[in-house]
Amino acid sequence: MKTMRFASTAVAVSIATLLAACSTLGTSTSAYPTLNGAKPLVIGHRGASGYLPEHTLAAYKKAVDMGADFIEPDLVVTKDGELIARHEPNITATTDVSARPEFASRKTTRKVDGVNETGWFATDFTLAELRTLRAKQPNAARDKSFDGQFQIPTFREILDLAKSESARTGRTIGVYPETKHPTYHVDAGLPIEPRLLALLAEYGYTKKDSPVIIQSFEVSNLKALRKLTQVRLVQLVDADDVDSKGNVTLVAPFDKPYDFAVAKDSRTFPDLLTPKGLAEVKTYADGIGPWKPYLASAAHVLGADGKPRDLNGDGKITDNDRVALPPTDVVKNAHAAGLFVHAYTFRSEAPGLLSDYKGDPKAEYKRFYALGVDGLFSDFPDTAVAARDSK
Repeated sequence: MKTMRFASTAVAVSIATLLAACSTLGTSTSAYPTLNGAKPLVIGHRGASGYLPEHTLAAYKKAVDMGADFIEPDLVVTKDGELIARHEPNITATTDVSARPEFASRKTTRKVDGVNETGWFATDFTLAELRTLRAKQPNAARDKSFDGQFQIPTFREILDLAKSESARTGRTIGVYPETKHPTYHVDAGLPIEPRLLALLAEYGYTKKDSPVIIQSFEVSNLKALRKLTQVRLVQLVDADDVDSKGNVTLVAPFDKPYDFAVAKDSRTFPDLLTPKGLAEVKTYADGIGPWKPYLASAAHVLGADGKPRDLNGDGKITDNDRVALPPTDVVKNAHAAGLFVHAYTFRSEAPGLLSDYKGDPKAEYKRFYALGVDGLFSDFPDTAVAARDSK
């Protein structure tokens, strides 16, 4: 995707216009600029993972308490075929497994999406063994006082939690599972999708209006799922990074769906977001889940020497020194294709906020709501809800 850098004055006008437009979204009489005019969804990304260790029942419940409409479990498979919630098959960063001497011999190197990873993998443990572990906060900048308190949940437990929380709150709490690294799991002889569909069917979640949305960064598994279920499907769209000019950069394995790499398909993630790509996505999915720079990126302001300027004077060049660029046509084109748009990932920590937001994370949410996103993934659901519902 090509993005031109604009002067900060023009960007400020653009942001001001978007925020002004968003100021009317909290009124009951205003339609939202979403695909169908509905209020955009707030999805608790790995639960309320900004506050508690991710992918724990406590984090999911906190997300519900904060007003999230959906909770998002990433699904991997155990050695004995159980679906559990972990961000990756490699559980080293999110559990205390490295401190458990009884599992020291399980440390190994495995290839995930073509890249060698060393650590401990869920596919080498039974559910009973994993139940002895405890979750920890993988983000060093976040509160680690809850480390060691929570077990790894099964997907069944998450579905049960969503049902009980729906009854308790009087709101329908949806579940938004991601099939993590489908090719890896197929190669391990532990495919995710049959297990996922069987469990969803057990709970009666088989229709388009079921409170479930399945997402994946790969394509072939979504195409296969489309033939087997009416549950809504979402094509995730990744990238590696954003350069100083705001251009999305593509470096393997984040340049394309991994099943494309295996099939020697030359297309990359951005190809899925062209009008032609979106038309194909519509044949097998109901929505897209793009990384937010695909919708509205940001650039560093370059000095006379061609280097990024330190706008906030902290001696470092970070996202705080970027200025927002005008939005792309991705949301408009996706809506024209009949696809909803759920963007990721929104966080409240100051180092990740653009200079335009002046330290206020709600300003970022309001900007994307004004762009017409139909939902977004947030580590801090309370802030996302507050920004959406404020007048």
